[in-house]
Amino acid sequence: MAVKLFVGGLSFSTSSDRLREVFAAHGSVESARVVTDRDTGRSRGFGFVEMASEQDAQQAVSRLNGQDVDGRQIKVEVAKPSERGGGDRGGPRGGGGRGGRW
Repeated sequence: MAVKLFVGGLSFSTSSDRLREVFAAHGSVESARVVTDRDTGRSRGFGFVEMASEQDAQQAVSRLNGQDVDGRQIKVEVAKPSERGGGDRGGPRGGGGRGGRW
């Protein structure tokens, strides 16, 4: 089963193809995607890589976390499951850290 990895600290010049190339040296890559801003198309400096197996994923994390890619030190970790469909964003009266009684 594929394991999704979060990759942070990417150079804005790193492409999805480059990300795939870097991770392919450490196992079988199912997909690699640099996240871009939907308005500008510019990289947001992070991405996701799906490795084919748990073993490939662990190998990629141990060998690539903290390594230099395109002039930037990257952070690699197993991605946390996304919480689709909401989540508390802290609207009025619900938080937001403003202090006071309100």
